[in-house]
Amino acid sequence: MAKVFDCITEEQQGFIAAQHIFFVGSAPLSPTGHVNLSPKGLGCFRVLSPNRVGYLDLTGSGNETSAHLQENGRITFMFCAFEEPARILRLYGQGKTILPNSPDWDSLYSLFVPIPGTRQIIVADIEKIQISCGFGVPLYEYQGERQTLVDWASKKGEEGVREYQQQKNLVSIDGLATPLSKLP
Repeated sequence: MAKVFDCITEEQQGFIAAQHIFFVGSAPLSPTGHVNLSPKGLGCFRVLSPNRVGYLDLTGSGNETSAHLQENGRITFMFCAFEEPARILRLYGQGKTILPNSPDWDSLYSLFVPIPGTRQIIVADIEKIQISCGFGVPLYEYQGERQTLVDWASKKGEEGVREYQQQKNLVSIDGLATPLSKLP
């Protein structure tokens, strides 16, 4: 049976910190729009308070979460235990994108280990936490982080990454503008 909480407990924070992967879900308001579900890793997630979380969002082939947050703010995070004991933890909230030119950037960015290719920080105010059994989630053994994205961004350099973002990250697959489209 699922349990619901109003804030992230210390025990839940420990569970979140122990996971090597998390999933981010968002969707546009349009009923024909595409639901986005993205896996994330590289230790880029932080619990900022009992009702606030954030993660470094790295440059990728799309920027769906950011576009959806700008349109409606809805976001869900999911953490699964791939080791024993089984557990799934979901965080439901309202999120926003913090860009490098934001007044909040420096204070938030200082909470993370810098990763080449970081394009923005996603911050969410969490309204509901749900824990469920996770008995149907298979057991997997963690082998390590992939360095491909970090190596790609390092090789491109800051200017090359910005050019890529201008080409690939300004509009969602449903045609929604992302906050990056507002940068000079």
